[in-house]
Amino acid sequence: MKKLKITLSLLILISITGCDDFLSEKPDNRTEIDTPDKISELLVGAYPQMSYFDIAETMSDNVFDSNMPETLIKNEQNYNWELQTETADIDTQAYYWDACYQAIAHANKALEAIDQLGNTADLNPQKGEALLARAYSHFMLVSFWSQRYNPATASTDLGIPYVTKPETELVTKYKRNTVAEVFEFIEKDIQEGLKYVINDYKEPKFHFTKNAAKAFASRFYLVKGDWDKVIALSDDLGNRPVGKLRDFASYDVMAINDQRLSYASSAAETNLLVVSANTIVSRSYYSNRFYLSGARYPEIFGTATNLLAKPWYYNFYSSNSSITVFLPKFYEYFKYSNVTAGIGDPYVAEVLLSNDEFFLNRIEAHVMKGQIQVANDELEYFLSTRTVGYVATDKVTQAKVVAKYPVIADEYTPFYTMTPVQTSYVKAIAETRRRDFVHEGMRWFDVKRFNIVVRHETTNKPVNILVKGDNRRALQIPLHASNTGVELNPR
Repeated sequence: MKKLKITLSLLILISITGCDDFLSEKPDNRTEIDTPDKISELLVGAYPQMSYFDIAETMSDNVFDSNMPETLIKNEQNYNWELQTETADIDTQAYYWDACYQAIAHANKALEAIDQLGNTADLNPQKGEALLARAYSHFMLVSFWSQRYNPATASTDLGIPYVTKPETELVTKYKRNTVAEVFEFIEKDIQEGLKYVINDYKEPKFHFTKNAAKAFASRFYLVKGDWDKVIALSDDLGNRPVGKLRDFASYDVMAINDQRLSYASSAAETNLLVVSANTIVSRSYYSNRFYLSGARYPEIFGTATNLLAKPWYYNFYSSNSSITVFLPKFYEYFKYSNVTAGIGDPYVAEVLLSNDEFFLNRIEAHVMKGQIQVANDELEYFLSTRTVGYVATDKVTQAKVVAKYPVIADEYTPFYTMTPVQTSYVKAIAETRRRDFVHEGMRWFDVKRFNIVVRHETTNKPVNILVKGDNRRALQIPLHASNTGVELNPR
């Protein structure tokens, strides 16, 4: 492991403009949204511009008690699956809830403007982006604040309010849709959005392009268990997406800040959708006691965890005597509002969708279709881009996968059935996804999808266990939302 004393340095990564001022104005003071360009400008704000990474990651089994002497309150509350103290603090659960609904408001206002302009064909690109953006934020909300999707219970499980119209009242009261209803609305928006979405943007990686839309749709259909759609959506990737996955080997010769910049770069072929998030996730490695600890990270990233029995290309660093370790994925740009007073807002470019996830979704779908040899070839190619010293004779075989990832009774329990061989492969893919997206919260969604038990240990305290079906798998509704009538989750 590489060790490095790190001091924060600040560079401008991204400047992004939005229409929040427009949305906060009284109607008489608003600029009329009456051209395609104005609608496009409005849609810049149709993506959640806050981060969920720290919330999701801390709730997963990727984090441990590092025994740092102090931590942020929200870090401890996430670790224990608790409702966070109601504040407007950055990177809190309520903060992300609000960010998603703010993004939805932008999308709905854009769709309203499109209707008012006659819903003409020249507005189809904006319509496609707005629908996909609206679907994405609702999907993230239901993924956090509801129990996992299960068709047997979805018609009665509490979802989240699916908002399709701009708010016209000062305080609007919303009723929660069921999970089934939310998924139906999401699917409708995705299918309609896919018809119209384009690639022609000045900064395409900050918008839903055709490939970003397909990657998001593949995530949605993976959760629903529609393997044919996942495969069809990813056909353009093929079975060996040469040059389209993240080039971790190239990071090995980069300085740490260059690695941070490269990870979320719009020039990286794998990155399909990037957002400039108002977040301090880049500081988590030294502010969070409950994080990837130096003592425990080999359990996930040691050579023994590689199916090909070779070291990984993942370069870990530490800045606090190895108490916690991190991969350099986040580079913070601090935008000063008052330089003299040192006041401003931190921003980090975050990757929301990538070819790496897209391809792993494809591999899992092939496994669930019983296409094991195809999955072998695809998983081998993916691992080859992450493995130091890979050679053509390093093969992925069913025997290796089954031996490395034996079936453990009642460990992976999705709503659908799996054969023992499928179970071993799904576990292998989930562990690969866990590793590749460390610090980004992706593991939490697999914890929910597969109903994985999580044990969180804290020194001098009883082990906190998130059992199967635990109510805490659905975040509690933020207090300010429940105060306006949004029904609370059971506890």
